[in-house]
Amino acid sequence: MIGISKLYCATVEPSDALRYSRQSGQLPSHLLQFSKDKKPVVVWNMTRRCNLKCVHCYARSEDISYDNELSHEQCITMIDDLASFGVPVLLFSGGEPTVHPRLVEYAKYAVSKGMRAVISTNGTLITKEKAKIFKKIGLSYVGISLDGLEETHDKFRGVKGSYKKAMAAIKNCQEAGIKVGLRFTINKRNVQDIPGIFDLLEEKNIPRACFYHLVYSGRGSEIAKEDLSHEETRKVLDLIMDRTKDLHDRNLPKEVLTVDNHADGPY
Repeated sequence: MIGISKLYCATVEPSDALRYSRQSGQLPSHLLQFSKDKKPVVVWNMTRRCNLKCVHCYARSEDISYDNELSHEQCITMIDDLASFGVPVLLFSGGEPTVHPRLVEYAKYAVSKGMRAVISTNGTLITKEKAKIFKKIGLSYVGISLDGLEETHDKFRGVKGSYKKAMAAIKNCQEAGIKVGLRFTINKRNVQDIPGIFDLLEEKNIPRACFYHLVYSGRGSEIAKEDLSHEETRKVLDLIMDRTKDLHDRNLPKEVLTVDNHADGPY
């Protein structure tokens, strides 16, 4: 991940980490890069199953049961191993993690073992009740995929109404007191909606956004031609930097990152 807000707006100083003794387990997520023990954030694709049909899905997920997923005993053993190693954050992903019948159980267990539990989700299944449960078990953060405004997002996700459900999930998490952020995969189909995403960050008081470059894996390999050219990518980065700085200058700072292209940093 490349921290646009950190690099371009100097929103974090390395000295900030000194307040937390620089141990991964004590640092907030946005300061983990300054830890002295360098323990990794672990992403667990806990299921391949998903209730949407996203055109870019790296796992070619469908709404079906898959063989060879971990047993309950294996899941518990894995969480124990990660905790003993000192992993500070366990990110539950997929597929779609909220379709897994034991997500709440495993997230609660991870928290009990000293890790911060976060999820990456399409948001369509996060009701008010589910958000309250997430808060109760100590879930730290919910990253919700939003790949454009309503028409663009629904086409990209393959299911009509998914945008409205994602927006409801954002509201439900905020009302439950859980930090929420957006996840946006950049491509030719949705690049025109990036200004609208920044508008949403401001209007809905969303503190964080991650802009992902297209990954040529799974169904994503079938739309590789819809990735941006180098010149288009540079223009998008300029837009992201300008909008991030504008928010910062108006005392509305957001944590903005790009993912899956380290060249963004030198640029």
